[in-house]
Amino acid sequence: MKYLIAVLFCAVALCADPLPSWNKTDSKKQIIGFVEKVTDPKSPDFVPRDERIAVFDNDGTLWSERPVYFQLIFIFDQIKKMAPDHPEWQTQEPYASVLKGDYKSALSAKEEALVEMALVAHSNMTGAEFKQAARAWLDSAEHPKTGMLYKEMVFQPMLELLAYLRAKGFKTFIVSGGGVDFIRVFAEETYGIPPEQVVGTTLKAKYEVRDGKGVLVKEPEIALIDDKAGKPVGIYQFIGRRPIFAAGNSDGDFEMLEYTTTGEGPRFGMLVHHNDSQREWAYDRESHVGQLNRGLDEGPDRGWLIVDMKNDWAKIYPSVAD
Repeated sequence: MKYLIAVLFCAVALCADPLPSWNKTDSKKQIIGFVEKVTDPKSPDFVPRDERIAVFDNDGTLWSERPVYFQLIFIFDQIKKMAPDHPEWQTQEPYASVLKGDYKSALSAKEEALVEMALVAHSNMTGAEFKQAARAWLDSAEHPKTGMLYKEMVFQPMLELLAYLRAKGFKTFIVSGGGVDFIRVFAEETYGIPPEQVVGTTLKAKYEVRDGKGVLVKEPEIALIDDKAGKPVGIYQFIGRRPIFAAGNSDGDFEMLEYTTTGEGPRFGMLVHHNDSQREWAYDRESHVGQLNRGLDEGPDRGWLIVDMKNDWAKIYPSVAD
């Protein structure tokens, strides 16, 4: 994947078409038009390099999110690994349903129970231990429908967009409702986005010295939920600049796009609309993940681009011929 990022960067910098996996539609024209005008020193809409901040949601925007968010499947697998030390889980929900492989029943549990399970799977370990567990999972776990590794189910058009923006002097960030430590494990290798440019839901941590070595231990308490209104808060606290470009795919990203596009000067907001049931999935208003209602209703009037995955993208995944 690192090789792919390098190739994409070279292609963007040298070829006439910076977004080859985007069809020649109005969406592509709008994106390129915006980027070119804010990076042209002669343009009245020119934006200095330091202010060219672009933020991207992860689940459903940079990679797929069906049947459920991929990190949730990681949590389920972690619970299974931990089960021998917790015999009480055999009868305690939602753990019991997870251990039976009945994920539908597990997901029907109260939100508090699901949050508790996520905290159990992500805490009481050092940051290094968590990174090792997440990397091992990402290097081996396969999607039940595609047979691809989850980390391979990234969107080729979005990889090109990230590379194009960086070639034009933008600094690209991930701002996700997913766990920041989980995304940081693969973000640089997969997207070319280093760990310090990832903002996500964050657990509290404490510093300890173990065997003479300083370590950080993840605690079972949430410090920031980086979703909905929490996304602008995360941007403010960890980036420190209002973005001029924001991309998402669901109503969980609404406030991030609103915060981005209501600032002064040229702004760009876009939502990826999943409407391709053949090459990926088709879902929006009634979906249990990535629900998109308000964005579809208000986005066009706010000047946001609604990306039509079926018609705007010539290719979905890097390793799959479309």
